[in-house]
This record gives sequence, structure tokens and C-alpha cells, in this order.
Amino acid sequence: MRKSLLTCAAALLLALAAPAASTAAPAAWKLTWSDEFNGAANSAPDGGKWNYDTGGSGWGNQEREYYTNSRNNSFQDGSGHLVIQARKDDAASHRCWYGTCQYTSARLLTSGKFSQTYGRFEASIKIPGGQGVWPAFWALGTNIGSVGWPACGEIDTMENIGKEPNLAHGSLHGPNYNTTGTYNLGSPFSAGYHTFAADWYPDHVAFSVDGHIYDTRNRPSSGWVFDHPFFLLLNLAIGGNWPGDPNSATAFPAKMLVDYVRVYTAA
Repeated sequence: MRKSLLTCAAALLLALAAPAASTAAPAAWKLTWSDEFNGAANSAPDGGKWNYDTGGSGWGNQEREYYTNSRNNSFQDGSGHLVIQARKDDAASHRCWYGTCQYTSARLLTSGKFSQTYGRFEASIKIPGGQGVWPAFWALGTNIGSVGWPACGEIDTMENIGKEPNLAHGSLHGPNYNTTGTYNLGSPFSAGYHTFAADWYPDHVAFSVDGHIYDTRNRPSSGWVFDHPFFLLLNLAIGGNWPGDPNSATAFPAKMLVDYVRVYTAA
């Protein structure tokens, strides 16, 4: 189930009072890994930090995009941002689970390059709007190859679907354990950059937007699979079971802009 711990009016007032993105780590955290995306215009994301998932299998959600490692779909803009871009014009040469692909996009991950147990996972992101878009910043357990999903665990620091432009969701998924919290900004997230964070401790995970904690999930007596390393993912999915398909009003290319990704550990 999803719930909002702030009314629309209260959330809007808080959001207007908050900076668009945090400028410093909390005193309780020490930076362990980051990407500020300061590469040259049209350059690839740092290959020392990111890998790609590729393909059009639907990714367990009947998504419509084909993920590529092409600069058509992911690149640094030369102004300090990573751009993950979903397109329609280059999709027909790919095959998806439903036939000829309709969209391309990108899914980046730090698997094999960086992982961490506990800490703060934080990113400043400007998400796209429009029916059928599904941007996300999340993490999976590094043991996914041996135990599969959901036994590996999943931490969703930020998910948004275009038909809910004002809402961001933070979730935990594991065997027999699925929880979701919802933050209502009171206005579309696509209008600017916002800072999304998950503060992960041995006994709880707290989700926040622009420094406002909106949901805390405490360790239950069973089903908790969040005591081992997790790697990071950034992606822009199109369509699928949750957001539904794009419609004629959905603008392409759809762009997810990432100002930074930072990971901290307790100081």
C-alpha cells in the first residue's frame, strides 16, 4: 500500500522552503563514492563507475523500452549532468518482447564496480513528465545472481510514474516483505531538480525528499534482507504494468537529468 504522510498543502510549503538540492553531507555521514558527471559534452558516463543493462525483455514489468549503451540514450551534457534519454525515433531496429520496439532508453548500474552495506544513497535528479514514463534511482543486493529477486532485496530511493506527477515513492522489496511510502510535493517533480535519499541502517531505512523524511521502515521480525552490499541503478523505463503506456501527449525524447549521485557511510 502507498500512503502520504504530508498533505498536499503542507508538502508544497515544505518544498518551497527547501533548497532544490542539498549542498553538503549531514555531519553524521562521510562520503564514500560519488559521480558529479563533470565529463565533456556528449561523452559516455564514467566506465570506471557504471555498467549498462541492455535489451528489451520487459524487465519483469512488461516495459516497452529497449535499453542500449548508445550515446543516443545516455551521455554527459558538459554542464555537470548525466542525461538518460528515452526516444522513439531509433527504436524500430530493435526487437522487444512484444515485437518491434517502440522506444529506446538506458539503464545504468554500478554492479561489479561499487557496492555498500548501509549508509546514505542520495541523488539530485530532474525527472521527466508525461504518461507512461517511469524514472527510478534504486539499489539491488549484489547476491542477485545467486539468490535471485526478491531474495537479494531491493531499495527504491525514488520512483515516479508520469500519471502521478506530484508523487515520489520510496520502497523496500524482499521475500514476503513489500513496503512503499509516498511523498506529495504538491506540484510536478518534473519542474526542477530534487534530492532523493535513503538513509539505510541495520534496523531501519528512512526515505526523504529535499531533506524531508517522509517514511521510515523499521526492521521486522522476519523478511528483512538488507544486511549485505547493494549496488546502484539509474534508469528511465517506458510503459509497463505500473505506469501504463505513453499516450499521444507524452513528449519524446523524454529526459531524466542527474546532477549527482553520492553515497555516504556513518562517520
